[in-house]
Amino acid sequence: MVDGPDAVAAPYDVKRELRALYAPKNRDWETLTVPPQRFLAVDGHGDPNTSPAYTEAVEALYAVAYTVKFASKRNGRDLVVGPLEGLWYADDASVFSARDKDAWNWTMLISQPDWVSDAQIGEAIVAARAKAAAKKKAMPALDLVRIEGLDEGLCVQVLHVGSYDDEAPALARLHGEVLPAAGLRERGRHHEVYLGDPRRVAPEKLKTVVRQPVSPA
Repeated sequence: MVDGPDAVAAPYDVKRELRALYAPKNRDWETLTVPPQRFLAVDGHGDPNTSPAYTEAVEALYAVAYTVKFASKRNGRDLVVGPLEGLWYADDASVFSARDKDAWNWTMLISQPDWVSDAQIGEAIVAARAKAAAKKKAMPALDLVRIEGLDEGLCVQVLHVGSYDDEAPALARLHGEVLPAAGLRERGRHHEVYLGDPRRVAPEKLKTVVRQPVSPA
């Protein structure tokens, strides 16, 4: 950023503004307090590797997120579209250790700055629908995009490097060792932040922030 009267502010980047949440270094579990955040969100169910609903949800989220970005930039305040995030949950938690992905529920997310209003997000959803219609492109998940507020509070978090399916040992250690030793129990939905694009990054080099809200046991 250039100093002086003609300085141009750097675009807002959640990875820079909230480094503890989006650029952690710890490869073992640590506790932290997560502040309230707002997100674009789409809910769904099924295997993220094979479910058309998952692909459609992610496509819709990015369509709205970039519409928000360009509208905000026109109004004089630019931002970097945040990384894809996911909340994962199920009626029976054993489906995660069993990797029964067809039974997974998910809410996919992209963070939004506090200064982007709900009204602006609503306008962006309408604009994204109009753009898709003009291109005669079916984007059914645009009708599912909503605003989600999260206040996770006390959490444990780790930076996982490797494929998504290799998270199991870290999660087993969390539940079998880390939480009992700290007198904590899990609370709320498992949260992941995807810092790499699996289409471009080798599985062993993918970086994922793995987070679990907790409370005293």
